[in-house]
Amino acid sequence: MLDVRRLRLLRELKIRGTLAGVAEALAYSPSAVSQQLALLEKEAGVVLLKKVGRRVQLTPQAEILVEHTTHLLERLELAEADLRASTTTVSGTVRVAVFQSAALAVIPRALTFLADDFPALRVEVTEREPERGLFEVAARDFDLVLAEQYPGHTRAHWPDLDRVNLATDALRLAVPPEKSTRVHAATLEETAELPWVMEPVGTASRQWATQLCRSAGFEPDVRFETADLIAHIRLIESGNAVGILPDLVWAGRMPAVQLHDLPGTPHRTLFSAARRSSAQRPGVVAVRGALDRAVSKVAKPTESDPLEPPRPFEPLAPV
Repeated sequence: MLDVRRLRLLRELKIRGTLAGVAEALAYSPSAVSQQLALLEKEAGVVLLKKVGRRVQLTPQAEILVEHTTHLLERLELAEADLRASTTTVSGTVRVAVFQSAALAVIPRALTFLADDFPALRVEVTEREPERGLFEVAARDFDLVLAEQYPGHTRAHWPDLDRVNLATDALRLAVPPEKSTRVHAATLEETAELPWVMEPVGTASRQWATQLCRSAGFEPDVRFETADLIAHIRLIESGNAVGILPDLVWAGRMPAVQLHDLPGTPHRTLFSAARRSSAQRPGVVAVRGALDRAVSKVAKPTESDPLEPPRPFEPLAPV
């Protein structure tokens, strides 16, 4: 009989690529991972791994086991979802990966709704870049990811994951307030000689913003690079840079900078993704429901909210 825990290690190796990556993800030592995989080879009676340089590679027989292991884990998750759905209390733990602006604007409201409606549910939230968050949901490190997609940019396809769109979020040119004496611009072309702040190289937002500037005829002078959008706001507000900010960063507060529409009025799309096999878990369904409510609340603040964004982003109608 093949050991399910060892089969999972083999699948993790397929996903993460190295024994060290498997060990780090599962809090094992690399030697322990190697020992368990060696035992799995004995159980299977076939060679599962072969050395290629300093790395190991799965054999065709190992690939067969990985495919069956994926189906097995999916069935176990479906069984868990059905079991939890049979009870009247939404409980357990839901692990959520989110990108920064969503963590600031949407997650606090969603957690408040969940605490009021499902007090027995534990929600753990970790900040992750969308690409990494999607990977880690597929790898079962998280149950749900709140991610973003920029215009013309495609994310890696994970067939095991679903996708539920939440909202479209306008992207605007952000320049210092009118009182600034250092930087003045109202159009993208007028920023050609100005210092820019952007997210790190390799991120979808950086690729998209750079291409937008190039389409306007210039290469942006990126002097400040950070994934922290609060730092973006501070640099722009202080007159040291210009940038592009999504409306979501204001989350019901008045912008501290001047905002100007960009050519084509671009928007990014906010969405959540979960493994299809766990998407109907009551906890995951509850978190998604709270996210929907939080997005609607931010998009359309009530009169009791102290400040309203001048250009709220739009929640998407259910499909």
